[in-house]
Amino acid sequence: MQDILEAIMAAEGSDQPERELAGIAGLPVPESYRGVVVRADETRMFDGLATRDKDPRKALHVQEVPTPELGPGEALVAVMASAINYNTVWTSIFEPLPTFKFLQRYGRISELTRRHDLPYHVVGSDAAGVVLRTGSGVTRWKAGDEVVAHCLSVELEDAAGHDDTMLDPQQRIWGFETNFGGLAELAVVKANQLMPKPRHLSWEEAASPGLVNSTAYRQLVSHHGANMKQGDVVLIWGASGGLGGYATQMALNGGAIPVCVVSSPDKAELCRRMGAELVIDRAAEGFRFWKDEQTQDQDEWRRFGERIRELTGGDDPDIVFEHPGRETFGASVYVAKKGGTIVTCASTSGFLHQYDNRYLWMHLKRIIGSHFANYREAWEANRLVALGKVHPTVSKTYALEQTGQAAYEVHRNAHQGKVGVRCLAPSDGLGVRDRELRSRHEDAINRFRGH
Repeated sequence: MQDILEAIMAAEGSDQPERELAGIAGLPVPESYRGVVVRADETRMFDGLATRDKDPRKALHVQEVPTPELGPGEALVAVMASAINYNTVWTSIFEPLPTFKFLQRYGRISELTRRHDLPYHVVGSDAAGVVLRTGSGVTRWKAGDEVVAHCLSVELEDAAGHDDTMLDPQQRIWGFETNFGGLAELAVVKANQLMPKPRHLSWEEAASPGLVNSTAYRQLVSHHGANMKQGDVVLIWGASGGLGGYATQMALNGGAIPVCVVSSPDKAELCRRMGAELVIDRAAEGFRFWKDEQTQDQDEWRRFGERIRELTGGDDPDIVFEHPGRETFGASVYVAKKGGTIVTCASTSGFLHQYDNRYLWMHLKRIIGSHFANYREAWEANRLVALGKVHPTVSKTYALEQTGQAAYEVHRNAHQGKVGVRCLAPSDGLGVRDRELRSRHEDAINRFRGH
């Protein structure tokens, strides 16, 4: 592994980094590597505890694991950096169910997928790194290529997946519903998960957008989602967070009018630094959408709607970018304009949504479920990053050994934007190839740092 890292580090400062990296093809593949895992024999460790009290630091372990056999159409990537997503939090607290159920189901498909059904699960759904090897049939990528990986793993043997790969019955999220994820020194991906690493970004910056940026693109921009257009008023919950930070940028880039909902003055300031003008600090303004565990407060829905109209000059949201779920969904349905769209994923505050259907059916609103993105959508979202149109939202990074702490901060919402994890990268700031492009966007790239 050290030889691989030294080969990658040789590209730092080189006038021809591609030539330096090409030599990686001649290095042997390590028999094992360090990965962040949860263990099958620990899935009951949090029984009886409330969700908030379950501690990812106790369940996430860094351990040496055998390097799996590479199959047809796959690639082995030396991972320089990864990032924390909410699915890693769910995995680490074994909610809504242990991910070993997913691995067992996947393992029943074929001899090749049986590799994934193990008593440990290497987690992580983001990665930036260098291709080490490719399996048979791979022609688009070669050893030495600098890449990022999106997290759509799909078999594409069923006709249902060929109009939209997210509809394939064997669609899975890599590193969550499959093994050998990105929070590790090596990762196994399907070759059609790979995309070019943005050349002006460091490893940890390039690793951070993948899952959330692609998800935001499908939710807002794609015809599979809300199909946002210029002038649309877009209500964005958690607008400075891991997902919302990209939704805010896409709304602004697309000529829409974001109304950013946040929970602190610091988060409100981050939204303004991204260029948003309309911001609601729900904590400062005292919005409480539930009277108790069973009863929502429709007066608060109305007050929230009035506040939105006050900011927009009388307009209700054309689109509600919804991901908190249970806590906010009733209000989201209520405040969307007549004929408007609520596009939803994640449900980080709870999966059981309750809303008053009169405000949906009588006002001709639509609810659209949106889950990650297909390859084309992920590629387009990554292209926006590579062009410097959308910027990373990395606030802080941790070493691989500190992944549990990183996940804990995301679980407790004690973070801003995205939290990165250095896997093989020994420090932040490595891997930048296009200094000129970076210099034009340095402030935007770093605006979440230290928050």
